Amino acid sequence: MVGYDVYVDLIRDLTANKEVISTGMTGEVERCEIALRRAAGGATVAVVSSGDPGVYGMAGLVIEQAQQMGLDVPIEVVPGVSACLAAAAQLGAPLMLDFVCISLSDLLVPWEQILERLDAVARTGLVAALYNPRSRRRIRQLEAAAEIFRRYRAPSTPVGIATALGLEEERIVLTDLGGFLAEEIGMRSIVVIGSSSTRVVRGRMVTPRGYEL
Repeated sequence: MVGYDVYVDLIRDLTANKEVISTGMTGEVERCEIALRRAAGGATVAVVSSGDPGVYGMAGLVIEQAQQMGLDVPIEVVPGVSACLAAAAQLGAPLMLDFVCISLSDLLVPWEQILERLDAVARTGLVAALYNPRSRRRIRQLEAAAEIFRRYRAPSTPVGIATALGLEEERIVLTDLGGFLAEEIGMRSIVVIGSSSTRVVRGRMVTPRGYEL
């Protein structure tokens, strides 16, 4: 089993009697190379991602790396539950209509490009699920995103914050666009910004599909 050390630790109940290879943050390429070489050598290898491996996960990198290394090994992508879907289930049903996922991390995507995407999404009125919203060193990005959405949406627009989903320290907060920056938000948080039609129904965040009631 190969993965980011934090994620591997979360599934230690599944790693008994298995060889485990883990590395820290930013070691994704190294992990893929190790996994592929072991697979090419005949081992059965699982590359561990959080959420769904095809959504900000390792699936794409494994496939690309295999081609670059000239390795023809069978690759199976096992679907999981992406953080935006887990967050939506805890918040209510904010993703019932069209929505967009955007990562605020500029580690692999230029910040100017992220700003363009945020503005386009805010203007179109789509619900937005923001991944990697804030870290100890990266604070201004979320503030900039909030500023963009406030240009086009009312301060009362519902916003949901889901942190550490599925863990003991899980925390779910329902707030609004005008005040959500005051909440505790970190790298393990997902921020869901509602559309103009999103509303709070009995304490749950809901984006109506459009059925006549």
